[in-house]
Amino acid sequence: MDKYILITGASSGIGAACARRFAKEGYHLVLMARRMDRLEALKNELSQFPIEVLLFQVDVREESQVRKAVASFSDELKSKLALLINNAGLAVGRGPLSDGLLDDWNRMIDTNIKGLLHVSKEIIPIFKSNKAGHIFNLSSIAGKEVYLDGNVYCASKHAVDALSKSMRMELVTHSIKVTNIAPGAIETEFSLVRFKGDDKVAAAVYDGFIPLSADDVADTIFYAASLPPHVNLNDITIMPSAQASATVFYKNLD
Repeated sequence: MDKYILITGASSGIGAACARRFAKEGYHLVLMARRMDRLEALKNELSQFPIEVLLFQVDVREESQVRKAVASFSDELKSKLALLINNAGLAVGRGPLSDGLLDDWNRMIDTNIKGLLHVSKEIIPIFKSNKAGHIFNLSSIAGKEVYLDGNVYCASKHAVDALSKSMRMELVTHSIKVTNIAPGAIETEFSLVRFKGDDKVAAAVYDGFIPLSADDVADTIFYAASLPPHVNLNDITIMPSAQASATVFYKNLD
């Protein structure tokens, strides 16, 4: 294997799980995140594999940071860059729109939508030059359905879903694949961030059923990335078996 994969939001959750999964298969890694200490810990963990791991402290909300990082890529890295996982994203707060906080809205919109755009804009020309590439956009079941008090988060993930479709249309003539990934309930830092560090409330989200793990999603992404060049999984909705829709669960609380 002599290919590189770029993962945003790689310091935890799905991003870190993807780094581990692809490292095990011999991919070289280009990891971006805000928390450099976590990236360094992950790189140390992955030192068991004979791969190159490049770290970039980047907040994808800041277009200049993204542009500067990608501008530093060597020609060799660019020529071997095969995959992009637009994973950086978050939910912050939950409640009626009339009670919403502007800072929460901006964090979600700037990360989930603008961050994906900033990274994609820089990487797509590289893939076009290579006449190949595969982009994975992390949406959510919230990008397929709207649920009560999810307003801005749901809107941001609907935008990711729409951008995935648009990118696929634009890039099909360049042999660049685009896959939209829409997970359901998954136990990562997601709920802890959404509920602003309230451990008790965050943990209660997963009471009574077995949620997805970050590894489940990473395995799914790896499978989609491993298909032959003429095959693409356009859109994958992956749910725990106890979840039938965004709001319908089978929970055993006895």
